Amino acid sequence: MADHTGGDGVVGSSSNLQTINSGDSELDEKIAEWLRLDKHPTSIAEVLKLINKMKFDELRQMMMSPLSFGTAGLRSKMGAGFSRINDLTIIQATQGLCRYLEEVFPDLKERGVVVGFDARHNSERLAQRTSSVFASQGVPVYLFSKITPTPFVPYSVLKYKCTCGVMVTASHNPKDDNGYKVRKCGFYSDFLQIKSPRDKGISQCIGKNQVPWKDSWDICISSPLIKDPYEEICTFYFEDIKKYSHFSEENKTTKLKYTFTPMHGVGQRFAELAFEAFNLPPFVSVREQMVPDPEFPTVRYPNPEEGKSALDLAMKTANENKCSVILANDPDSDRMALAEKQPNGQWKVFTGNEIGSLFGWWAFTCHKRQHPELYPGSSVYMIASTVSSKMLQAMAREEGFQFEETLTGFKWMGNLASDLMAQGKTVLFSFEEAIGFMFGTNVFDKDGISAAVVMAEMASYLNRQGLTLTEQLHKLYHRYGVHVSNNSYYLCYSPTTIKNIFNRIRTLDNGQYPSACGPYKLSGIRDLTAGYDSTKPDNKPILPVSKSSQMITFYFENGCVATLRTSGTEPKIKYYAELACHPGDKYVDFFN
Repeated sequence: MADHTGGDGVVGSSSNLQTINSGDSELDEKIAEWLRLDKHPTSIAEVLKLINKMKFDELRQMMMSPLSFGTAGLRSKMGAGFSRINDLTIIQATQGLCRYLEEVFPDLKERGVVVGFDARHNSERLAQRTSSVFASQGVPVYLFSKITPTPFVPYSVLKYKCTCGVMVTASHNPKDDNGYKVRKCGFYSDFLQIKSPRDKGISQCIGKNQVPWKDSWDICISSPLIKDPYEEICTFYFEDIKKYSHFSEENKTTKLKYTFTPMHGVGQRFAELAFEAFNLPPFVSVREQMVPDPEFPTVRYPNPEEGKSALDLAMKTANENKCSVILANDPDSDRMALAEKQPNGQWKVFTGNEIGSLFGWWAFTCHKRQHPELYPGSSVYMIASTVSSKMLQAMAREEGFQFEETLTGFKWMGNLASDLMAQGKTVLFSFEEAIGFMFGTNVFDKDGISAAVVMAEMASYLNRQGLTLTEQLHKLYHRYGVHVSNNSYYLCYSPTTIKNIFNRIRTLDNGQYPSACGPYKLSGIRDLTAGYDSTKPDNKPILPVSKSSQMITFYFENGCVATLRTSGTEPKIKYYAELACHPGDKYVDFFN
C-alpha cells in the first residue's frame, strides 16, 4: 500500500532481517536485500506483514520486476518493493541521476538542479528526499516549497540555466500511482529533454548506486544548498506568457464565460494567475474539483483526455452558470482539454487534434499579423507528433510556413524546437493529439496553463467576430480540408501478449507484412520497431527506430493513415487513424 502518512520516521533495518522461506531462493534474496536497504517504517512494515502472512505472490510482484528508467523517468504504483515508487527507489534513482550528471556536466555544482512536486500522496516528501540526496553531494537545488504545475520545472531549468529538473508526479494516472519525471537535461546542446541513449546511461548509473549513500536517508531541506524558487518563478512565468496575449485590452470586456477545472490537481491558482495576466475576467470554478485532493474523489480516472466522463461536473457547473466554454487541466497541469456548448444544448468535447488545429490557426494568424514579411518563407515552423493530425501540414502548404513531424512525446518535439531556434528559426506551436500543447517556446514542453489561457483569448476573439470555436474549426476544414481522426486504446497488462500481437501483424501475409486490412488495400507500411519503411526507396525510415517500443504505421490507398503503438508510461496499446480530404472536397456537414 502507498504511504499516506507523509511522515519521515526512519528506523534501522538490521533488526528486521529474519529467516524468509518462500520456496524461491531468488525472491528470498530480494526481500532480504530490501530489508537491508530500506529505512522507511511504513514500507518496512508493509513487507514484514506480507512475509508473516506468507503472501509471496504479492511479494514477488513487488520485488522481482525492478522499475526501469526510461525517457519519461519512472512511473508506477506507490508502495514497498523494487517495482514500486517509494522512498528507497526514489533515493536510488536520484543517486544514479546525480552520478550521471556529474559525468556529463563538469559544472553541475555551479548550475544545480530544479525539483518540483504535485499534490499526490507522498509527492512532497519524495521531492524533499530527491533534493536532499543532491544537496548531500554538494549540488545546489531549487526545490519548490509548494505544489506546482509540471511545466514550471522545465521553465525553471531554462530560467536558472540548471543541468536538469525533476518533477515528482504521475500526471493523470490513478491515485495510487506516482512518478519521477526528469525534464530538460542540457546534454550536448542546452536544455534538451532526455531521449535514448541518455536514458540508458542514467539507468546504468542507477544500477551502480543501489545502496543508499551515508546521508541519503536524511531529509535536510534547511541546507544552504536548497533554495525555494516558488515566488520568483511565479513572477517570471506569468510575465513571460503575456507575450502570447494579443488582445489584452479587448479581453477585459469579453462577454464569454468560462468554466475551469484542475481535476483535483495543482492548476487552480495558476490558471487564475494566467487569466489575470491576460486581463481576462475570472472563470467559474468547479467547486468540487478546485482544491487539490490526492484521492480524486469525483473522477474514476483524473484524466481529461477521457472526454465527457471526466468532464461531467464541469458541464454541470457550466450549465448552472451559463458558461459556454470549458477548460480543464490534468492533475499536474501539463495537458489541457476543451469543450464548448452547442446550440442544441449538448457539449462538444474537442479532440486533441481539433484543439491542435485551432491553436495552429491562431498561432500563425497572430504571428502573420505582426510579421507579414515572413510569409511565405522558410523561417517559421510548427511541429506535431507523427500520430497527430496532419492538419498543420495542410495549413503550412496554404499559408507558407514550415511543418515538421517527430516521434511521439515532447522529448522529440522540444528537442527539434530547440534545434530550430539555434538555427535562427521561429517555432510558433507544437502539439500531440493526447491534448499536449506547447504554445511558443517558454517551456520546450507541453504546458496546460498557457494552453488554457491562450485558448480563452482565442475564444473571446472569435466571440467578438460572432463565431464559436466549433464554427471556426468548420471554417478551417473548408479552407484546408476535413481531417477526421479516430484514436483510442486497449489496456493490456502482459508485455508478452503485446509483443505477440505486433509480431503476428508483421507476419499476417504468409510471413510478410499485410497488403490489405479487410477490403482496404495498403500502399505502404512503416515499422519503427523493426526499422522498415516500404514508402522509402531503401525501405529505411527517416524517423528514429527503437526496438524497446512497438510502433507500426499503415498507409492506405484511400489516403487513410493508421498507427498502432505501445504507451511508454501506461499498459496500453494505442491506435490512431486519420482520413484527410483535400480543400474544397464535398463532405457531410457533421456539425449539424
